[in-house]
Amino acid sequence: MKKIINTENAPLPIGPYSQAVLCNNMLYVSGQIAINPATQQIETNSIADETHQVMQNIKAILNCANLNFDAVVKTTIFLKSMQQFAAVNEVYATYFTGNFPARETVEVSCLPKNVNVEISITAYAPN
Repeated sequence: MKKIINTENAPLPIGPYSQAVLCNNMLYVSGQIAINPATQQIETNSIADETHQVMQNIKAILNCANLNFDAVVKTTIFLKSMQQFAAVNEVYATYFTGNFPARETVEVSCLPKNVNVEISITAYAPN
């Protein structure tokens, strides 16, 4: 059985998808970009600020499902430019306490709303 997870503390979907879906003890979180949920505006002052906003959006969705970053087993990072990898990685690392999830990072030609970074995650959600 699947359960749709939505919270007002993360950006509203900008298309026909859910913020996250819980199914068989796994939480699948849609790619998050740097939209501030309070203003629905994109936060792109710097790649560090942009990445923090993305991670805060993911945190809000995890919290809505009664989880935290320790539950994350897999992430995918999409970057507009691999030259931003080090800065994104530095911010990303601060959200985990060890036992890092599996991950891939890929450079793409364009992201929604012309942002620089998008991150999706999969987390384990025990009963």
